[in-house]
Amino acid sequence: MRIGTLSRRTGVSIRLLRYYEEQGLLAPRRLPSGYREYGEADVRTVRSIRTLLAAGLSTRTIAELLPCMVDDGEGPAPGCADLLPDLYRERERLDGAIADLVAARAALDTIIATTPPREPDDLDDLGDTGDLDGTDSRCSATAR
Repeated sequence: MRIGTLSRRTGVSIRLLRYYEEQGLLAPRRLPSGYREYGEADVRTVRSIRTLLAAGLSTRTIAELLPCMVDDGEGPAPGCADLLPDLYRERERLDGAIADLVAARAALDTIIATTPPREPDDLDDLGDTGDLDGTDSRCSATAR
């Protein structure tokens, strides 16, 4: 498949796919015409890249990690054991981020549970309730 098809199938822009190639994350086959040719494995690779980027890994770390993520049944590539200390650190960092998100969600749940709903007549008067400094005047006691 060509780069446009890969872009549509993965939801990743063509420009970003080219960046992934520059970073060594993708290695498409080149046709004699110079066009890039991608396969189904590249679709899976792009999805893995997006997941790892969303988890906060750098493209350099992802480039080292991708060969370890083989899904052809042959197991990890040689040298992947060398990455284990880095992977443990990344997992600990993610665990910390998850704990922070859970705490933030709990705080929001508390605010939601203890905030009385607005009366229907009040909804007409909502308009723009945010202040210019980024705080919300409706929650001034907690926002400052």
